[in-house]
Amino acid sequence: MPPTPLRPILLPPRLTPSALRAVTFQADISNPDQVKSLFDAAESAFNSPVHIFVNSAGILDPKYPTLADTTLEDFDRTFSVNARGAFLCCREAANRIKRGGGGRIICLTTSLVASLRPGYGAYIASKAAVEAMVKILAKELKGTGITANAVAPGPVATEMFYAGKTEEMIKKAAEECPLGRLGQTDDVVPVVGFLASDAGEWVNGQIIRVNGGYV
Repeated sequence: MPPTPLRPILLPPRLTPSALRAVTFQADISNPDQVKSLFDAAESAFNSPVHIFVNSAGILDPKYPTLADTTLEDFDRTFSVNARGAFLCCREAANRIKRGGGGRIICLTTSLVASLRPGYGAYIASKAAVEAMVKILAKELKGTGITANAVAPGPVATEMFYAGKTEEMIKKAAEECPLGRLGQTDDVVPVVGFLASDAGEWVNGQIIRVNGGYV
């Protein structure tokens, strides 16, 4: 399926059109042609090179199989989006982002890479690959003024987190956090915002685990 056309989205009340403009563009990030089209569309919409790239795309097998029970199809699908997709997007970003300062590449991974929970084998492995790529990318972009980092949330109350989980599993995840709750997207967004800002320039090649002490 070809990418859908650009279309405007509604902004929260505090983000007035005079302060910020946003557009959406649908793409399969495992497809290199669609990734290129995604960046082309962004540059065309704002008549500017890309300055900041954030990759938050990801999928998770809601069956939570052991590695022994993970099908090849599910394994390949997970890596296609999580690892291949991140690679294609980061590669495009590294070649497109404006040099000379202020350029940012930020990938969302997971604190499960550190906790190594059973049932998440393919997902953890795919996100671990992204963390390795981010660290290497930061070194390879030496001299460009572009930083590359990963933000690795713990359990966050999102549709993907809840998929396939029982009430008992959800309760256990909250209880395992020293703060006694699940994370919220509002806990993660400020960290991404900091890394994207001028104040975040000295943070480079890092994996920042935003998890309330979960691991």
